[in-house]
Formats: sequence, structure tokens, C-alpha cells
Amino acid sequence: GTARATQSSVYDFHSDPINAVDGNTDSNFLKSSCTATQNDLNPWWRADLHRSQEINSIRITNRGDCCPQRLNGAEIRIGDSLDNNGNNNPLCATIKSIGAGEDEMFECSGMHGRYVNVIIPGRRDYLTLCEVEIYATERGQVDD
Repeated sequence: GTARATQSSVYDFHSDPINAVDGNTDSNFLKSSCTATQNDLNPWWRADLHRSQEINSIRITNRGDCCPQRLNGAEIRIGDSLDNNGNNNPLCATIKSIGAGEDEMFECSGMHGRYVNVIIPGRRDYLTLCEVEIYATERGQVDD
């Protein structure tokens, strides 16, 4: 199902938080399929999966037309808490760098959560995500 999404702020009409989960991996920001926050301290984006699920992996597509380095050092956090907007949940991975317009898969196998956050900790920056694909198994699901 479709995740709800929110973020610390919205840069402009191109940059709605839902753009990261719209199924469109176009990495050109001006095509209105990426998110962007304002130049926030500790900018963050959060998906709400509606219920706690087992998260297997997360694929993130970086912006292609500019500034791919902004995502360097961003953290992927997964859990059921909304403390600090969900940014205190357990860490799955830290993004070292993803090339312009490239995507990278992060393994989070065994982690459970309702919320998936991406946060750039400790600095003021714009957080832009062109797609966040969350591969999850619903908790308690029995495979046929």
C-alpha cells in the first residue's frame, strides 16, 4: 500500500514529501518527483507504513541534476516511536554517498517499524530524495 509521508519543511511546489514514494524514480528535481526540505538544521523525511512491518531493505534514489553530495551522511532510521519526529528510532544505515541520479540499496533485515526516517544529522542542509523504495514484510504474515 501507499505510505504517508511528511518532512521537516517543504522547499517549494516541486518538493512535496509524497514525491519520494510516488513510484517515479526520475532524478531531475524540476520534474516534480523529488522531495526537498528548506535549509533546515537536521532536516528529515518520514514515511508512515500505517503498521509495524519487517523492513528487509530500502533503496534510495539521489537527485541527478544537482548537488548529490547533500545526501552524504544522512541516516536511515526505522522504528515505532515518534519521539523527535521518529528520528530517535534505531539506525539501519548511514549514507556515505550516492552518485547523481544513482540509487543504492541498504539492507535493514530484521528491523521492524511503522516509520522509516531519513535525517541529515548535525548540520543545516537541504534534504532531497527522489525515491525511497521500502521493501517490507508485514509482521505475522505467513508465506504460502
